[in-house]
Amino acid sequence: MNQVANRNRKSEETNGPGLKRKEYEQKLRKLHVELVKLQEWVKREGKKVCVVFERRDGAGKGGVIKALTERVSPRVFRVVAMAAPTEREKSQMYVQRYLPHFPSGGRS
Repeated sequence: MNQVANRNRKSEETNGPGLKRKEYEQKLRKLHVELVKLQEWVKREGKKVCVVFERRDGAGKGGVIKALTERVSPRVFRVVAMAAPTEREKSQMYVQRYLPHFPSGGRS
């Protein structure tokens, strides 16, 4: 199979349930634009934003986070990988697990 035909076939393959690769890449491009806009707003306004991705292990969180953050500045966005909750964390309020990772005053 030549490269053009192979590339066309690959673009029609699905990337997850019901989402074709071409659709996925178009949606990802739009999300990149929105994230860069958010990044610029955060810098301009001096605000802080926290986004939490939580799913069970093996659900593809790492790939999604990597795909979304590849176009933003690591000086503005920080990714924190967390292990599964401990028994103590499971007994606490949900948000307590994340609070130590939130930026404090004067820190991005």
